[in-house]
Amino acid sequence: MKGYLLLSDGTKFHGTVIGAHENAIGELVFNTGMTGYQEIVTDPSYCGQIVVLTYPMIGNYGISNVDQSEKVQAKGLVVKDLAALESNWSSTGSFEDYLINQKLVAIKGIDTRHLTHIIREKGNVTAQIVHEGQKDLDWNYDRINPVLEVTTKEIYQLGNGSMHIAVMDYGIKKSILNQLLLKDFKISVCPATTSAEEVLQLNPDGIFLSNGPGDPSELTSMINEVKIMSDQKPTFGICLGHQLLAHAYGCKTRKLKFGHRGPNHPVKDITLDRVFITSQNHGYMIDESSLNKEVLTVTHLNVNDETIEGMKHNSKPIFSVQYHPEAAPGPDDSNYLFDTFEKMVKEALC
Repeated sequence: MKGYLLLSDGTKFHGTVIGAHENAIGELVFNTGMTGYQEIVTDPSYCGQIVVLTYPMIGNYGISNVDQSEKVQAKGLVVKDLAALESNWSSTGSFEDYLINQKLVAIKGIDTRHLTHIIREKGNVTAQIVHEGQKDLDWNYDRINPVLEVTTKEIYQLGNGSMHIAVMDYGIKKSILNQLLLKDFKISVCPATTSAEEVLQLNPDGIFLSNGPGDPSELTSMINEVKIMSDQKPTFGICLGHQLLAHAYGCKTRKLKFGHRGPNHPVKDITLDRVFITSQNHGYMIDESSLNKEVLTVTHLNVNDETIEGMKHNSKPIFSVQYHPEAAPGPDDSNYLFDTFEKMVKEALC
């Protein structure tokens, strides 16, 4: 069906709408990955966003039964070309059929490279995907807290390791949980709204703060609970969890002009003096001028723009990184961070 991508400034891109028969509205962001489209649309960190995939041909290896979550989380998808045929030993169907079955609206035939240049120049852009003949959506749409949309509704347990960790689910990916299950951990996954008192009553040996969507500065109550938990237990935060830790210890965050999204971001681990290629999905960063160096030390920097990508507490067993270290999609360079967390929890028990 014919349709168009409409930007909030009135710019219109005509194309073919596929997938769901509904229109979609959300923040327009771009991802630079060549692969991983299925993992991208099911990543809870994309909740409420329309994702532009810069790689020109999407869907050529089909889809598999491996998802980040039980459902699609992105609001919409923009591609240049969608493969007519898929070919891969693990494929269970076409990506277009997947979009239809998952009720995700997408539009193809768009010059995504040109669109990406617009996002880079203008920064934060709201857009909508509209079927031809249907009415444009109201730009003043209701924006609810996306973390509450993607978090688990109740506590559940995984694994049978000797050390017990509580995972705060702000929108965690299954692939992150799978990496934690490779360690000597028994896991209690907790809703984002769980109080520190309730978490500590579970008697965990460590705390893991997950990735997730949204503006960390708006999550005041969660920041307060993170401070209480991390003051008492070894803590590892990633992505949104990293930002919540930063706020908990006095930092501020600010919005990046167009964010970091893709599996190819170079990050330098200052402590190891090595550069790792990382998978990222975030629109906010720690404001370096707000960081109290007597409390926190920067451990990782983005090679491209020198923004803060990791930190550690100077006197407590707390550390965090701004990216997704589990390689789904992306490289597995940063899996060593899960080893670091396991070692930190084990040492705290000695």
